[in-house]
Amino acid sequence: SFYIKTPYSREVVAMSVLEMHANILDTLLQNRAPQQLPGGVNLILTILFSLLTIYVVLNVRPLKGIGILAGAFLAFILATYILFALGWWMPMAHSLIAIFVCYYFFIPYRLIMENRRSWEYQQKNRLLTQVEELKSNFLRMMSHDLRTPLARIQGMANVVLSDNNPLSDTQRRAVETIYRSSEELSNFIGSVLNLGRIESKDIKLHLRSRDINSLVRDVVKKCEFLARKRGIEIRMELEPMFSFKIDEDLIRQVLTNLIENAIKYSPDNGKILVTSEEVEGEAILQVADQGMGIPQEDLPHVFEKFYRSRNARGSTVSGSGLGLYLVKYFVELHHGKVDVESEPSKGSTFSITLPMVMDTQTRARSREGVQYV
Repeated sequence: SFYIKTPYSREVVAMSVLEMHANILDTLLQNRAPQQLPGGVNLILTILFSLLTIYVVLNVRPLKGIGILAGAFLAFILATYILFALGWWMPMAHSLIAIFVCYYFFIPYRLIMENRRSWEYQQKNRLLTQVEELKSNFLRMMSHDLRTPLARIQGMANVVLSDNNPLSDTQRRAVETIYRSSEELSNFIGSVLNLGRIESKDIKLHLRSRDINSLVRDVVKKCEFLARKRGIEIRMELEPMFSFKIDEDLIRQVLTNLIENAIKYSPDNGKILVTSEEVEGEAILQVADQGMGIPQEDLPHVFEKFYRSRNARGSTVSGSGLGLYLVKYFVELHHGKVDVESEPSKGSTFSITLPMVMDTQTRARSREGVQYV
């Protein structure tokens, strides 16, 4: 009973009662007791902590907000201990209680606002989904309805061009223009239909073993007529490869889009190089042209939907901005990738990389909505 514990030692005999009273008297005589900070400081700190808590609760994400408040809490406690060591002390309870009280008073309001915002997002999302479905249905319906009269126009133009009765130069050019325009419109309608299938996730991969080089030759042969009209030479350097599984229709459209783009954007009497090779179990196809090229700032966006580079927009070449988007989508369905290298006024090179083996694990990582047949 003659000893007490001290703030610096929790031992039972840390300090005698007589020594404690001697220290008290010495502190009073020497006037060395810690001084209390002015009351206004405590009030200001309490208000600041209250405002900080309200702001964090209402505007900051929950996890980050808790981190901020915990940091402020610990920083305040550390600051009070440092001040006490320097001879000043201040009440801690007011500021700490302000944090807890403001947090628990305003967190229900935050939850109410979050729930209301979530409900509004759900309503907007439901409305947008309905609008998207209506748009897709409208595009599919219009595309199908347009294809029938368009096929008649193409058929009639073809009949006139193949008729034995001679046509004047003006008439022949007019009919050829009609046929070309109808063919461009048909390609655009096909792209719109494919876009609708992509957005509705209605694309199925029909994988069959095919010779990719044979497919390249077929596509080049189909595009040679368009190239000859402008004096463009299409060269092929195809490395022999084993057949592997692809969706022939989708890859055919990929190659057609790339080669037709190369023809459209190449100068008259230019050259196009189409190559294929096998590298480490992957088939790499490249289409290189000598056209206008693509500016560097446009390269990251050329595969986006409805995007056309500034060079293309400023030229007389028509386009929908869907071709390269479909190329990227169809290649990625095969778990491949497509890249482009280009310099303005020097041409562009598009590279397609396709895996020659698609195992079960690869299929399992396929994007949502894709079915394999």
